[in-house]
Amino acid sequence: MGLNTKNMPVQKTSVMKVKPKKNRKILQNWQLYIFILPAFLYFFIFHYMPLYGLQIAFKDFTPVAGISGSDWVGFKHFTRFFESYYFWDLIRNTLGISVYELIVGFPLPIILALLLNEVKDNFFKRSVQTVTYAPHFISVVVIAGMVIAFLSPVTGVINHGIQFLGFEPIAFMTDPAWFKTVYVLSGVWQSTGWGTIIYLAALSGVDPQHHEAAVVEGANRLQRIWHINIPFIFPTMIILLIMNVGNIMALGFEKILLLQNPLNLESSNVIATFVYKAGLLDAQYSFAAAVGLFNAVINAILLIIVNQIARKTSETSLW
Repeated sequence: MGLNTKNMPVQKTSVMKVKPKKNRKILQNWQLYIFILPAFLYFFIFHYMPLYGLQIAFKDFTPVAGISGSDWVGFKHFTRFFESYYFWDLIRNTLGISVYELIVGFPLPIILALLLNEVKDNFFKRSVQTVTYAPHFISVVVIAGMVIAFLSPVTGVINHGIQFLGFEPIAFMTDPAWFKTVYVLSGVWQSTGWGTIIYLAALSGVDPQHHEAAVVEGANRLQRIWHINIPFIFPTMIILLIMNVGNIMALGFEKILLLQNPLNLESSNVIATFVYKAGLLDAQYSFAAAVGLFNAVINAILLIIVNQIARKTSETSLW
C-alpha cells in the first residue's frame, strides 16, 4: 500500500492557479470594491465594532473602571428585568403596537400598489403617488407635532369635526386606550405611499401578454389582479413580511417618546423607550444593555423562525 505522489504536484499547481485568477479578478474590478468600501466600513464601524460593548450587559459597568475593569455579574441584570413588575407590561405594549402596525400597515402598500398599477391616466397616477409619497419625507418630530396639534381636545381639527357632529371631544393623547391607534394610523399615513414603490417596481415586470391572454379567455380586471399580479409579487411580499416580523420587537422609540406623556404611559411605555430612559437618563448602563440584548435576541429568533416557515411553505426566504 504505497502512497501515490504523482498527483500531488498537480493539485498544488491547480491551487496556485486559482489564487492568481482571483487576484486578477479583484484587480480588474477594483472600481466595484471601491464603491462597496463605504458601505462595508459603515456596517463594520457602527454595527460590528460596537458588539464588543455587549459584555457590559453581564457586568456592573462603571465608566471609571471601563468595560474590562468592571465586575462580572453574569445574568444578574437579565434576572432583574424578568422579575420586575413592568416586564410583562413592556412586552405587551411592544408586541401590541408592533402586531397592530403589521396587521394594518403591511397590506395597505400592496393594495395601493395594485390599485395604482391599474390606473391608466398618467397625470392622475402621478398626482396620487406624489400625495401619498410626500408624508414619508416629513420629519418624525414634525409628524408628532402635527398629531398632537390635530388631536388636541381644545384646538384640534379632529375634535372640532367631532363636536360639529354633536359628540363630545375626545382626549386622544391622554387616553391610554387611544394611543396605539393614534401611533399606528399616523405611521400608516406616513409610510404607506413610500412602501408601494417596491411593489410597483415588481408589478412593472409582469408580462403584458399574460393579461392579454386572460382578457381573451374572459377574465375581468379583478380576476387578472388575483391570478396574475398577486402571484407575481408574492415572493416580494414574503421577503418584506419576513423582514417586518424580524423587527417586530425593534419598535423605534423616537415617535413614541414624542407622543408619550404621563397620562398615556400605561400604553406607550415600550422596551425601546424603557432602554432609553434606563440607559441614558438614569445611567443604568448595564441594565439597559441587558434589556436591549434581550430584545435583539428575541428579534433574531423570530426572524429565523419566520424565515424557516416561509422557506418550507413558499420556497421563498432570505437565506
